[in-house]
Amino acid sequence: MPVAAAEPPAAGEDPRRHIPRTDQLLADPALASLAERHGPALVKAAIGAAQEQARRADLAPHAVRDRAVELAHTPEFAPSSQRVALNATGIVVHTNLGRAPLSAAALDAVTAAAGYVDLEFDVATGGRGIRGRGANAAVLAGCPAAQAALVVNNGAAALSLAVTALAGRMASGMAGAMAGAMAGGATGTVLVSRGEMVEIGDGFRLPDLIEATGVRIVEVGTTNRTRRSDYEAALGPGVGAILKIHPSNFVVAGFTAQASVAELAEVARSHDVPLVVDIGSGLLAADPALPDEPDATSALQAGADLVTCSGDKLLGGPQAGLILGRADLVQRLRRHPLHRAFRADKLALAALEATLRGPEPPVTTYRRRSGTELRRLAEVLAAEVSARVGDRIPVRIVPAEGRIGGGGAPGVPLPGWAVALPADYGPELRRGDPLVVARVVDGYCLLDCRCLEQAQLPQVVEAVAAAERRLGADR
Repeated sequence: MPVAAAEPPAAGEDPRRHIPRTDQLLADPALASLAERHGPALVKAAIGAAQEQARRADLAPHAVRDRAVELAHTPEFAPSSQRVALNATGIVVHTNLGRAPLSAAALDAVTAAAGYVDLEFDVATGGRGIRGRGANAAVLAGCPAAQAALVVNNGAAALSLAVTALAGRMASGMAGAMAGAMAGGATGTVLVSRGEMVEIGDGFRLPDLIEATGVRIVEVGTTNRTRRSDYEAALGPGVGAILKIHPSNFVVAGFTAQASVAELAEVARSHDVPLVVDIGSGLLAADPALPDEPDATSALQAGADLVTCSGDKLLGGPQAGLILGRADLVQRLRRHPLHRAFRADKLALAALEATLRGPEPPVTTYRRRSGTELRRLAEVLAAEVSARVGDRIPVRIVPAEGRIGGGGAPGVPLPGWAVALPADYGPELRRGDPLVVARVVDGYCLLDCRCLEQAQLPQVVEAVAAAERRLGADR
């Protein structure tokens, strides 16, 4: 039964005596249900916070129960501290917001995989099965040019595993390779162009990542020009692989040259070393809308032995690293000891498979949205915001240029439309629940509609209205 409303205190009586006890509140059906779902400690903390408000006379005793229920639904008392964010930045693959949002099919797959599943169980024999078989098959269906595929936990892991396993092949067997790495000496080398020695997010540099595996990098060419002959001159004993890295988060223009995948494949074959191509953003096949973005199919058809990439960028799936290519090399990576540390979990495998087999993922939908659709969304949002706040704040529709983000297609603009508010709404919108993340540009807070769904617009409107109330109270 719900907690009964307290009797009004008698004249001169301390109202705090009527604050419901914690055990009474925990027995309330609504709070008991929340305790079962979120855990009793969090609900008890929410109850304590509501009781404290009543002790300070900021809340009437009879309102403690409803306030506790309200607090138990807020991020502060939620089981996870991650907050839902509405992406109004116009950046499709926003690393700080978790990169690719999952499709409905992927979300359903994650929910189903959260319980017991046949992850490594062979239903026919009742014995151990092959981990990730469905996800690997889905990757191969999306990239038939690959003989085999392997899924690990992110793109950096895919590259680390590839160079460690391949560059260590010159040692006397796997045991010798691992012993050499543990002793601090490189078991082999990889050739990398100086122009591809890139730094990725949060200050991590791919050269540091590679050398941390015990593999030594030999730089070839110069920052702006690296030719086939530079690789040929550097090849020699101890070289375990040629590595070509797509500098996905910047563009080098002007007096430049680089060896193509086809050229490097010829060099690699003539010296019997594998060619590994890291394409970064995860396109499995060429996209005419992104003509300069490399894809796995084209790289393999041009002669790459292995291709590595991320699963949560242009592919539109969960955080994952994909390795595609020659079956013998993929099997070598699969059997390497590091694969155990890098393997993907059941949730990522389920989401990846559903992303590839299911409908078009949101990343693809958002980056392909037309100007007409974006203008319509901006007009709806602007009209609803104006209806809520009246003429208290100026609201305008302005052109906006989004980006793919996540290191994908850095030179490709995504023209669209945004609703412009005063700049001080930017930080204020981030205080709400759900938080709304916008761009502040040239003195305006821009609500870019590219990554917003029609059904999310009322939440954005409410967030703007709440921000207007807070800003008005502070002025």
